[in-house]
Amino acid sequence: MAAAGTAQWSSRFAFIMAAVGSSVGLGNLWRFSAELGTNGGAAFLVVYVACILFVGIPVLMSEFMIGRAGQASSAVNSQNDLASRSGVSKGWSSGAWFGMIASFLIVSFYCVVAAWVLNYLVRFLTNSFKGLEADVIAAQFPEMLSNPVGLIPYFLVFALITIWLVARGVNKGIETAARLLMPLFFILLLGLALYSIVSGMSSGGTKEAVRFMFTPDFSKITPEIATSALGQACFSIGIGNAIMITYGSYLPRNVSIPKAAVTISLVDTLVAITAGLAIFPIVFANNLDFSAGAGIFFQTLPTALSEYWYVGAAFFFLAFFAAITSSVSLLEPTVAYVAEKLKLTKAKAAWGTGTAMVILGFGSLYSQDFFDFIDQSLAGPILAPLSALLIVLFTGGRLSKAIVNDEISGEGEALGRFIMFFVKWIAPVFMGLVLVVGILQKFLPAIYAKISSNAGLIGLLIAAYIALAIFHRLSKENKDITNS
Repeated sequence: MAAAGTAQWSSRFAFIMAAVGSSVGLGNLWRFSAELGTNGGAAFLVVYVACILFVGIPVLMSEFMIGRAGQASSAVNSQNDLASRSGVSKGWSSGAWFGMIASFLIVSFYCVVAAWVLNYLVRFLTNSFKGLEADVIAAQFPEMLSNPVGLIPYFLVFALITIWLVARGVNKGIETAARLLMPLFFILLLGLALYSIVSGMSSGGTKEAVRFMFTPDFSKITPEIATSALGQACFSIGIGNAIMITYGSYLPRNVSIPKAAVTISLVDTLVAITAGLAIFPIVFANNLDFSAGAGIFFQTLPTALSEYWYVGAAFFFLAFFAAITSSVSLLEPTVAYVAEKLKLTKAKAAWGTGTAMVILGFGSLYSQDFFDFIDQSLAGPILAPLSALLIVLFTGGRLSKAIVNDEISGEGEALGRFIMFFVKWIAPVFMGLVLVVGILQKFLPAIYAKISSNAGLIGLLIAAYIALAIFHRLSKENKDITNS
């Protein structure tokens, strides 16, 4: 039961659109294409889909359960409430704390990436790439990054839109934005994918793109590719950021949590694949670098579409729609907590928290090192996977069985019980692997080099399962003592 006075989504469709809007962001366009291009194409995609099914969906379902079952609107207080009702330490709310901190840090630099998107949207609308050589177009991206003053208007416009939408509340702000923007997003994405596929047929670009994306060379699957795919899967559907716990707190009882988790994860995956079909035929048709990382979006595509400003503008409108629905969801967990903790109106909490977001965002705007530190050294490899790990350990081992049964009962109950197996025995191990590997890669590369072989990672998996079995054994003993 939600807390008294907690807002609720007006319909299942509104909730799905908002949750999909949160999941479907620049991670599906900019980052997914970059990861796919640099990690072996189809081999990466196979592992990515497996990670969504066996790890992403269980974590997502766990977050929705905690949100709806907790008698609060914020992620931290929801998990606090459930810890008390389950007779376990409130220290388990650290999972929500880490996620909330991660989402706040991410949205601060997300606004910076969105500023890049708006800048390039204006460039295409003014047809400024027309007639330029490829090297000149490619050089404009680093030139833009080196001139943060020029990005300030775009940064502030995007940040203010984000704050304004969150300040309007769940129904008038987040829900309205998702219901309006997401259908437009899907129409634009499908149109661009069809354009890319058709226009690349005569040159062979489409054939090469389809082979690259859907004909896996399993020999290319390495431990690095596997961990990259798992990390991208978590980033893409937005788990470990306290977002889905917060959104779950607004979830009516008549919505099946297991079905919602599957639907949102699969839609997110289809969007990522469709985005690849919108990008890679153009890349191959123009013999451009498909392993350019982030440069695919800000250098390769502008080069390929320099004579077709309207297509380029459509791509960056698409990215803007994706960015705004995601940035709103990233700011929401912190705003919900501040409003609940300080007993403020949603608007006051949003403008106060949003001001702090803007101040922090200026750090990423002016310093690429600061940007990379938050993205690649703190939020990405540590806070988000740590949050997701603690969430599934809590749901699978500490949360009252009666609460779990209540949340998955009704429509989709059999599916929910099936997913709970993965919550308990699969997701924790692989979320732990993402956390350990991310820390070792970033901070202890010498140790990572020693264990990054197949044998080393298998050893890590065995050790993780032993630790997980001990955890569940202790959880059972503690519950037996409590019940007695």
